[in-house]
Amino acid sequence: MIHSGEKPYRCTHCDKCFASSSELKRHLRIHSGEKPYKCTQCDKCFATSSQLKTHLRIHSGEKPYKCNQCDKCYYDSSTLKRHLMIHSSEKPYRCTQCDKCFKRSSTLKTHLMTHSGVKPYKCAQCDKCFYMSSNLKTHLMIHSGEKPYRCTQCDKCFNQSATLKTHLLIHSGEKSYRCTQCDKHFKQLPALRTHLKIHSGVKPYRCTQCDNALPNQDI
Repeated sequence: MIHSGEKPYRCTHCDKCFASSSELKRHLRIHSGEKPYKCTQCDKCFATSSQLKTHLRIHSGEKPYKCNQCDKCYYDSSTLKRHLMIHSSEKPYRCTQCDKCFKRSSTLKTHLMTHSGVKPYKCAQCDKCFYMSSNLKTHLMIHSGEKPYRCTQCDKCFNQSATLKTHLLIHSGEKSYRCTQCDKHFKQLPALRTHLKIHSGVKPYRCTQCDNALPNQDI
């Protein structure tokens, strides 16, 4: 059946088919909610022994799936497969509303919300809504004042890891954002974007005292 592709065992709840009755039996647990495999380290339960095996690596710290492009390692092969798309230029998930393509189906799903305007994650402290739960989680730190990301070089703390990463460039002196029009380099992306206005000729900031217009407000 592996060579022929025949899958005679059909699920009665969905359209999926399987080559063996044992595979169908494992699949049916998804519909029934049965999770007979329990973790001995915590209270989590799983539908298959393979799912439990993967979960146990979280407790042991084992990450057997290593990327051959960088040093990152993962608990399971599916996560490694998603990671490998970062190194490739492949973007198989295309938006049906515009020409944008994405490396992950989850990213496409989030992008589609920008067309529909749906923002299902609402803040309980104010009226702001978000496309993603992670964005809401970050936003809630504004209300709580929580800043879990601390700089190891100084006492500054941040509510996002990305903001900390940008801040660390101040200490390292690294200027990783390079202008494609000239040889100037910048520590932060906003600084590069401001600089690019010089080359584009766009001057959105007009002086209130004279007729001069400037590419950015710091000149």
